[in-house]
Amino acid sequence: MLAFLLWCILFVVCWPLALLALVLYPFVWVLLLPFRLVGIAVNGALALVWAVVMLPARLLSAPFRV
Repeated sequence: MLAFLLWCILFVVCWPLALLALVLYPFVWVLLLPFRLVGIAVNGALALVWAVVMLPARLLSAPFRV
């Protein structure tokens, strides 16, 4: 909602720039999409490594809890 209000203010102040931002936003989103996917993959890999490293500690901390 805040982004929309900021865009409305930009539209009132400088409408050509606001329209340019409106047109370019999908292209920027598509351009940044691979970086988001890489971030998700790296986050998943690091979570897996963290789970493998912490598994012995979790098993030793409460041996009767499964």
